[in-house]
Amino acid sequence: MNRIVIGAALAALLGTTMPTLSVFAKANTESPRSEAQSLNEATRAIRLFDDIFDRRVARDPEYQSYLGIKTDYDKWTPLSEERYASELAHNKADLESLKSINVDQLDEQTLLSYRLMEQDLKNRIADYHWRHHSYPVNQMFGKHSGIPAFLINQHNIRSIDDAHAYIARLNGIAPLMAQLIEQLEIRERKGIIAPDFVLPHVISDSRNLLKGAPFDGSEPSTLMADFNKKIGDLDITPTQRNTLSREAEMALLESFEPGYRKLIAYLEELQDKSSHEAGVAKLPEGDAFYKNRLARITTTDLTADEVHELGLAEVARIHGEMRAIQQRVGFEGTLQEFMQFMRTDKQFYLPNTDEGRDQYLSEARVVLEDIQSRLDELFITQPKASLEVKRVEEFREKSAGKAFYQMPAADGSRPGKYYANLYDMTQMPTYQLEALAYHEGLPGHHMQIAIKQELSELPKFRRFGSVIAYSEGWGLYSELLPKEIGLYQDPYSDFGRLAMELWRAVRLVVDTGMHTRGWSREVSIDFYVSNTPNAEADAVKMVERHAVMPAQATAYKIGMLKILEERNKAQAALASDFDIRDFHEAVLRNGAVPLNVLEAQVNAYIAEKRSLAGNATERPAG
Repeated sequence: MNRIVIGAALAALLGTTMPTLSVFAKANTESPRSEAQSLNEATRAIRLFDDIFDRRVARDPEYQSYLGIKTDYDKWTPLSEERYASELAHNKADLESLKSINVDQLDEQTLLSYRLMEQDLKNRIADYHWRHHSYPVNQMFGKHSGIPAFLINQHNIRSIDDAHAYIARLNGIAPLMAQLIEQLEIRERKGIIAPDFVLPHVISDSRNLLKGAPFDGSEPSTLMADFNKKIGDLDITPTQRNTLSREAEMALLESFEPGYRKLIAYLEELQDKSSHEAGVAKLPEGDAFYKNRLARITTTDLTADEVHELGLAEVARIHGEMRAIQQRVGFEGTLQEFMQFMRTDKQFYLPNTDEGRDQYLSEARVVLEDIQSRLDELFITQPKASLEVKRVEEFREKSAGKAFYQMPAADGSRPGKYYANLYDMTQMPTYQLEALAYHEGLPGHHMQIAIKQELSELPKFRRFGSVIAYSEGWGLYSELLPKEIGLYQDPYSDFGRLAMELWRAVRLVVDTGMHTRGWSREVSIDFYVSNTPNAEADAVKMVERHAVMPAQATAYKIGMLKILEERNKAQAALASDFDIRDFHEAVLRNGAVPLNVLEAQVNAYIAEKRSLAGNATERPAG
């Protein structure tokens, strides 16, 4: 087992209980109540949780599509100030409605759901203050690229009605872009403008979407090709197919194209007003905003300085483990020279061709098939949803991240998807292929997220909600887990695993350095290049990600360390009674939870195992 010693002070901080999220113990003075009373109140509470969730979904057409719901299949979720204000009013009303629940009559699991719902609503209400502290278009998740990605990946066409809904969404682009530009203008007036190295990516990606038919005489554009492919699978007449295709062409020409051209024109003007400063300290109340983001992302009360120092300690530890591998493979020289070797030697890279890309995807599928055959050694509950491995679409691959996961549809109509960005194969070394597949696929995000959605006994908001420190912590923990059952036999692949973990440790240093210590884009890039084996292009993308997603990248290492801390605690407490399958069941069976709630879950698991062991030893001989 890989053992990580965080240090007593930081370990205590990672386990700090946040009072507003605690599952408060019931007082000893609680008046007696019948089981029926408790059941009735719990049933009423669960119905309320689902009602709050259902009404939230009903107000969000795009989220409906993610969930496989087609109620508002022809609409977009508004980007207006009116929607922000309306959501605030709904959240305040929902919080008031929770007060009708008698928490003293709730069972433990329903009480946990109550506290989680209560905290979620309080956070949403408090974060209304920060609603403009974001960059609605950026290279990571901007609306400009989100629209086509959504239509391609979420809008299935299984009927003529679905096709008409797709066309309606295309016709809705012009007014949606007008709302997007209005949001950008509000931020511009407040001095909230993306750094100058961000907008060129957005402009380029937007222009890419206007290449091809019907915008010019070449091959079909990204969305025209997607629409035609989808209607091509329908059992309809050629006349119907041609009519639908012409309607989509008109929507692209009359709404999509003018909407995007107005966005591009505005962004070109905004670019001249943008600064090179990367951190959020430049924003109004920037320091307070970052503190808010750090608390929301990590679900701890760790300060930026504590996160920074933790990152430095983890970098030093992982460098030590890398030196051991360097000695094992017989490489003479410094660690930095070994990293340069790993960064540049051709044996670690597939050709930057379609054949090389196909080979990468094929090898990733083999890795996932292999670990899937070993899951019984590690898990009791396993996901029912299937998993696909896909290449990031060409229109957004230049600016998109290295890899990411997309959740399956709840009704089984869409599988989970692991996307690998193969734009530049020199940024996808084969020695990291295994760890990346484990993180995004199995036993990583697909395992955790699909299981969470399939926990039918939980309220919907817990099945479909997310806690990033938990989810990304699980993803990083899942890179380590296969090593413990004998995988990563190739020392270079094990180095790749360490390189991936090192990347997340450096994130702690750089994210806090950029946003609280005034580190520039260039200083931040240099720290990555000097301390990791990744290509400089990787470092550039990551630093630009830090700039537009403050604190987000801290979730991975903080979450992983907490899971390992809890596992070490359980192993020490249970000794020979410890079973990794039972531990993972305790971690996964309640969905994504804040880290202090995870700690409470593991404590309950330990207590239950001890109780069972005690009963077994006290049982009289037969």
